[in-house]
Amino acid sequence: MFTGIIEEIGTIKWVSNANNSSRLTVEGNKIFDQIQIGDSVAVNGVCLTVCSLYGRTFEADVMGETISRSSLGSLKAGSRVNLERAMAANGRFGGHIVSGHIDGTGKITHFAPDEIATWVQIATSPDVMKYIVEKGSIAIDGISLTVAKVEADSFQVSLIPHTGSETTLLQKKPGDVVNLENDIIGKYVEKLMGFESKQKNKTESSITMDFLSRNGF
Repeated sequence: MFTGIIEEIGTIKWVSNANNSSRLTVEGNKIFDQIQIGDSVAVNGVCLTVCSLYGRTFEADVMGETISRSSLGSLKAGSRVNLERAMAANGRFGGHIVSGHIDGTGKITHFAPDEIATWVQIATSPDVMKYIVEKGSIAIDGISLTVAKVEADSFQVSLIPHTGSETTLLQKKPGDVVNLENDIIGKYVEKLMGFESKQKNKTESSITMDFLSRNGF
């Protein structure tokens, strides 16, 4: 589990592509103080497992399912990425619950300065938009942010200078693709409500007054 509070910006040193998978070599600094083989690291919001360590670099495998759902397939040597280690049990929960499992991607459509802040507008699919609510949480390339505005097919967030300088989001340009992870609470509520609705329908449709009458009650 992650919090969406980015620890540092890393660099992709090498990408080794296979038919439907790849291996990334990622260079960083801060996160290597406490990291071991088998640990989880969020790379642009995608939870990856450290497969090998060499000084201040680590390697991680990316399977086809992850490539199809995220923007990791477009990374190349020199790409800058947001890095966060999995949350420590004794750490502060500064952001929100981030699993590192991407729901989909979005496309940056607009940047707009607003005194010290910067507005960022992102368009995405209906499957992702349905979980996005104003003042709710969203992880964009692993960054925990608050949704400030919601429109039919896009939403907006506003970045303070610290977030802008400590992450890669403001280094991007309109048209760039970002990874999106919705707040997991909304997905759990939807699942439970759907289950309850199905159970209710089963109950209502299986025992009716007509059914009781026909069976001697």
